[in-house]
Amino acid sequence: MMETTQIFSQLQEIFRDIFDDSSLVINESTNANDIEDWDSLNHISLISAIEKHFKIKFHLSELQGLKNVGEMVALIERKLEHA
Repeated sequence: MMETTQIFSQLQEIFRDIFDDSSLVINESTNANDIEDWDSLNHISLISAIEKHFKIKFHLSELQGLKNVGEMVALIERKLEHA
């Protein structure tokens, strides 16, 4: 099973790619307010990139409640456990 730190570092790369910012650093509390370019379009790109990378699928209801990157990591962990 994948460690939380592994998920974080892989997510870090996805964020840097989507937001085209190689110096972007995310942490558990990072949210859309922290990243200037995090709009609805980039959000969709981010979600699909995460789904492709981890080979998982999110349901809209799961995503709506997410408040920050930490909650996203926890959701990815749950998905990977049941994959």
